[in-house]
Amino acid sequence: MIVLEYKVKAKPHQFVAINEAIRTAQFCRNKALRYWIDHKGVNGYDLNKYMAVLAKEFDFADKLNSMARQASAERAWFGVKRFFENCKKKVVGKTCTERSRSKGYPRFKKHTRSVEYKTCGWKLSTDKKSINFSDGFEIGKLKLIGTRDLNYYDSKLIKRVRIVKRADGCYVQFCIDVERKETPCGNGNHIGIDVGLEYFYTDSNTNTVENPRLLRKSERKLKKLQRRFSKTEKGSNRREKAQKRLAKKHLQISRQRKDFVVKTARALVQTNSLVVYEDLQVRNMVKNHCLAKSISDASWSMFTDWIDYYVKVFDTHAVAVAPHYTSQQCSSCGVIVKKSLSTRTHACSCGCKLHRDHNAAINILNKGLNTLGHSEINAQGQINLCVLDASLKHKLSG
Repeated sequence: MIVLEYKVKAKPHQFVAINEAIRTAQFCRNKALRYWIDHKGVNGYDLNKYMAVLAKEFDFADKLNSMARQASAERAWFGVKRFFENCKKKVVGKTCTERSRSKGYPRFKKHTRSVEYKTCGWKLSTDKKSINFSDGFEIGKLKLIGTRDLNYYDSKLIKRVRIVKRADGCYVQFCIDVERKETPCGNGNHIGIDVGLEYFYTDSNTNTVENPRLLRKSERKLKKLQRRFSKTEKGSNRREKAQKRLAKKHLQISRQRKDFVVKTARALVQTNSLVVYEDLQVRNMVKNHCLAKSISDASWSMFTDWIDYYVKVFDTHAVAVAPHYTSQQCSSCGVIVKKSLSTRTHACSCGCKLHRDHNAAINILNKGLNTLGHSEINAQGQINLCVLDASLKHKLSG
């Protein structure tokens, strides 16, 4: 499944109709969640049927396409399923009240920014440069602005169409049922990486990638825009304009961060047949208030998620290992050498002296290779991909 995104060129009344459709989709999602809370034993199919009842009860809900209402119910059910999956991982013995207040319990949405259609309610033009939405909100014809060519794909492969509202306008996303595959050029190389704040990551071959620190570089501009916004009067036009400028700046930073992470992860996976990284619990690490902003700015979780994605695209392998003692253990002799975060050089009594992150990257790679087993490594230190595919592909994919 791939997603193609296009910016929308529309008239003011069309943007108003889009906002109404998004609010209605939010209403349907919240009502589906309330129906699940009030009725025990409800499943996803029951929530879809409830959308028909909702359309008869509320006229504005009937304006939304029937499959768009079902997609809103599916969003609610997805949150419910995710909650139950998280509950299985938690310690048994909590009361129902404690469990309902725990993180992950599905909540009502207040600021939804998208509406999703399935296979009806929309129609592409013959040249596939515009799309027409034909439900009760009368959004009408929207011009698509983008560089990707939709003519390359058959319209029957488009399974979902989303209208997404952002700070700089509205976008249309097409979810296309196509499997993406590309040719790797790893040649049996295997590498371990240690993510950090001094460098974005350091690999086991002493290569480093600089940390862009995009949020830190834009803090001065953000503070200026935030001050202007806080000085405006609530409900005024000046406040609305100041809010848009602030939101656009945050959107720009998030796009820059995603662009850097995607390109870095792609280059890393494309040139290596095996990538080993730490399975960090970033949610717990940001509780350190001294480093929370820098850790969030580094976006390690997004980076590892894109590594896992490109591993499937290039048909290579990635292993996540436990991060325990990777920085403290000597990569040469295995002795634990205690050091604080401020100590950036690893020096062991065995004579091994190298950068702290490089030492950690070597330990991470060794952990990954031990996870695979020595039978998959040949005499030249390269991974035997044939044996790996036959015996451990299922283990890696899990």
